[in-house]
Amino acid sequence: LLEFLRAHPGVRAVGAEPHFFDRCYEKGLRWYRSLMPRTLEGQITMEKTPSYFVTKEAPRRIYNMSRDTKLIVVVRNPVTRAISDYTQTLSKNPTIPSFQALAFKNVSTGLIDTSWSAVRIGIYAKHLDNWLQYFPLSKFLFVSGERLVSDPAGEMGRVQDFLGLKRVVTDKHFYFNETKGFPCLKKPEGGGKPRCLGKSKGRPHPKIEEQVVQRLREFYRPFNMKFYQMTGQDFGWD
Repeated sequence: LLEFLRAHPGVRAVGAEPHFFDRCYEKGLRWYRSLMPRTLEGQITMEKTPSYFVTKEAPRRIYNMSRDTKLIVVVRNPVTRAISDYTQTLSKNPTIPSFQALAFKNVSTGLIDTSWSAVRIGIYAKHLDNWLQYFPLSKFLFVSGERLVSDPAGEMGRVQDFLGLKRVVTDKHFYFNETKGFPCLKKPEGGGKPRCLGKSKGRPHPKIEEQVVQRLREFYRPFNMKFYQMTGQDFGWD
């Protein structure tokens, strides 16, 4: 999403994830500001650090900095999210236990281990509850990870509207990369190579037994329903 937004002249974004509101808070606001790109009047400054969404202290800390901050959360089916998370870890550390071994406290009873971060992160309703103690729903935009892939221009339209930007990034900015299964950004004005997402995106997932996937689906269903109610948006995961 941030890659796509960088194509907008009204947006300036930090390069790497700053992790200020979760890991580096003690470095202070001046340090955080020093990471920010220079912006002109009317431009928006952005950063992305996905772990903020699941960090208990992050909402309060961001609120204390600025209660006018706009918050964008990209969510996808929590089951595929957990498998994707595992795939990422597996690529860095091939000796970790199987997905099934990590996902279940007890396989025979089908008890899911919610202390495993790959599972815990997908309980979106629980994390959102924490944020809504500080920010009203109007400060949030929830972007569907699935639609970002199937209809990037449509989701980008919503994002630009939410940020109060002109709809500059449109369908003519995208083409679909069949090999990766992801949309890529064309370089504007026909210059240079198109920008595709990095190596870590679009990795093939390991084969997970159907009954494991099924059990996870059942586990997430009530949380998904609550999340749909809270956001007023049906993401169609069930």
